[in-house]
Amino acid sequence: MLGRILSSSHSLIASLSMSSHESTPLLPARRITPLPWFQLSILVLIQLAEPITSQVIYPFINKLVAELPITEGDETRVGYYAGVIESLFFVTEALTILQWSRWSDHVGRKPVLLIGLFGLTLSMISFGLSKSFWSLIISRCLAGLLNGNIGVLKSMMGELTDETNIAQGMALMPITWSTGEPMLGGWLSNPHERFPSIFGHSEFWKEYPYALPCFVAAGYCAFVWVLALTCLKEQILGYPRVVTAVLNYAFLAFLDITFRALQPLVYTTSIPYGGLGLPPPSVGAALGAFGLASGVFQTFVFVHIYNRLGPKTTFRVAISTYLPMFILFPLMNLSALHGGLSPLTWIELALQISLYVLMDMGTINIYIRASAPNDRSLGATNGLSQTCISIMRAIGPAASTSLFALSLQQNLLGGNLVYVIFAAVTVCAIFVTKYLPEDIWHKT
Repeated sequence: MLGRILSSSHSLIASLSMSSHESTPLLPARRITPLPWFQLSILVLIQLAEPITSQVIYPFINKLVAELPITEGDETRVGYYAGVIESLFFVTEALTILQWSRWSDHVGRKPVLLIGLFGLTLSMISFGLSKSFWSLIISRCLAGLLNGNIGVLKSMMGELTDETNIAQGMALMPITWSTGEPMLGGWLSNPHERFPSIFGHSEFWKEYPYALPCFVAAGYCAFVWVLALTCLKEQILGYPRVVTAVLNYAFLAFLDITFRALQPLVYTTSIPYGGLGLPPPSVGAALGAFGLASGVFQTFVFVHIYNRLGPKTTFRVAISTYLPMFILFPLMNLSALHGGLSPLTWIELALQISLYVLMDMGTINIYIRASAPNDRSLGATNGLSQTCISIMRAIGPAASTSLFALSLQQNLLGGNLVYVIFAAVTVCAIFVTKYLPEDIWHKT
């Protein structure tokens, strides 16, 4: 009897033990990895640039198109043209987004994101200043062609998360399309009427009533560009040096082409309007002298300076010369205003030409060549750098000459705003050179 009771007890205990083991997971639950919130926040802010720039025009685009000559005053035709303008952003983006994503696999995520933000900044400024249908078309196409960020952002999101927190991370991305971006365009358009105490005294806002929302959108993109440049971490190891080299090359190309565009413009513009009033033969002689001086310097002097100072110091000294070069433009005009084309004016002009010797181009090309992590990525690295340079050279002349005209027409800082802006860009370029290494990189 006692044996039966003990046997029953053992059976009951075994049954309970088996039930307990069956309800226990075979593997312990995996702990959820904390999200890198700071890096994810930067990605969300970058993503927000796309809905802002694509939707800010919606409240005023129909009114803008109706005011263009292309409609010939027929409001029934507005829908055709407005729809084309609205769609082109996404059409052109669809054509290039795959290529941008592929490029990011070769040259890193960060440089592609920076190009996209720069493209959005440029296109929104251009859109706000557009006065014709075709200029609006070009601006929207530019925005889409240069912006392949959405695919790259999703790649980075995947690299920053794992299977335990990816759902939480990806849930942040759609939020950016639900933050009321069109309200910005409706609230800030026609600022001279809505905010007369602030904008009513300037003819600029009357002539360009839709520029302010575009400028605000561009300003946001520029802010995020700086944030991404300084704080976003590259997720593909070995590629930050590509970003560093290409970024320095982009700054150099922009400064170079803007100076080249301003040089003949300032030289030929009459003295009362901010120039020197030089005749074409004198301008040709000055530009020719620059070419000869640069050629001689590159051939006989550059290598010795490079070997003595090293690549980083050589490049920093060279790019720093743009600061006095831009400052010399208003100084030459000031001398001409008070004494005509005096010896002082010619000395300043000669100094400006002598500073422009282009030893920075040789140095940065060496950095670009060395920034490729290996020989297989050399083509992609050079392709990325040349794309950036082509973009800079495309926008530089129009940006510099338009700023020159705007500074004079609106008498901004006595007509000298253009030089202040490019001097500030030069300071930024000098700051970026600090990320270059003292010695050239070695391939992995």
